[in-house]
Amino acid sequence: MNKSSQLRIRRKLRQRYKISKNIKKKCRLLINRTNNHMYAQILDESGYKTLVHVSTLSKEIRNSIKNCGNTEAAASVGKLVAQKAKEKNISSVVFDRSGFLYHGRVKALADSARENGLIF
Repeated sequence: MNKSSQLRIRRKLRQRYKISKNIKKKCRLLINRTNNHMYAQILDESGYKTLVHVSTLSKEIRNSIKNCGNTEAAASVGKLVAQKAKEKNISSVVFDRSGFLYHGRVKALADSARENGLIF
């Protein structure tokens, strides 16, 4: 494992510890970023059940964008995850960025989800 992935895993574990200490009856918006795609899912407070799942591979997004690995695609994932969360009566979540730095595609997804009604 190279140094950058080791650092990301350390950030992820540190962040998950802080979230688990402070989470009370809130769902968790978990994201994952790869070179080509962006994934977002909302887990229940126990962390074992997925309530909403959206990615750049979803039919609604895949047909409307050209490149799946840019900030436009991440923003559309954030918008769609917020819309699906509203349908399931989820308004407040805890943002779990999985150790990824908060800039670029991660920030675009978070800002788009906030603009469309999710509170975190």
